[in-house]
Amino acid sequence: MVDLSQYLPILLFLFVAVILSAAFVFLPMGVSRLTGAHNPNAEKNSEYECGFPAFEEPRSQFDVKFYLVSLLFIIFDLEVAFLFPWAVSLGVTGVVGWSAMMVFLFILTIGFIYEWKMGALEWD
Repeated sequence: MVDLSQYLPILLFLFVAVILSAAFVFLPMGVSRLTGAHNPNAEKNSEYECGFPAFEEPRSQFDVKFYLVSLLFIIFDLEVAFLFPWAVSLGVTGVVGWSAMMVFLFILTIGFIYEWKMGALEWD
């Protein structure tokens, strides 16, 4: 017979997490309905991200520049993700770790300069 009592803390943790998640999602919605904060009008429902109403089909294709800029953001965001553990362990890795990261940053900088010169960061 398997003793399942050791899983009780995990079950309790999941139960509390579900209750708290539901409270954080549904409680503000209920309070806003009760206090009258839920009052949609034309101004609240207007476009706010780009400043002008949508005039094309929502499933239209994006320009390739959009994807290129997003990929560049991900690449340079990953650079920061590599820099933090490197900086924390620099005392352990020493000169070899420092020189490896400098080579990595040099290659990344060359790539950034190439993208800049090719106009990948220009938005038309």
